Amino acid sequence: MFMQIAIGAIGIGIVLMVGYLVIAQVRAALPTDDLEDTVAGNVTAGLNSTQATVFAGFGLIAVGIIVLAAFGLINIFK
Repeated sequence: MFMQIAIGAIGIGIVLMVGYLVIAQVRAALPTDDLEDTVAGNVTAGLNSTQATVFAGFGLIAVGIIVLAAFGLINIFK
């Protein structure tokens, strides 16, 4: 059971990493000169919040893996 959860967490981490890279590439490719100031500000704010959400996902996965490892160690020493 522990291995299934760990593999699932690794899969979710890979998906989040790919999502972060896609968002970063879209942000770098956006031409800020041609867009109106309001539109550019809205796009930038949206990308910032999306990247913050991805960072939060990374944090939750890290905490989940630590908790799973703790449960595994507890079961070993029972």
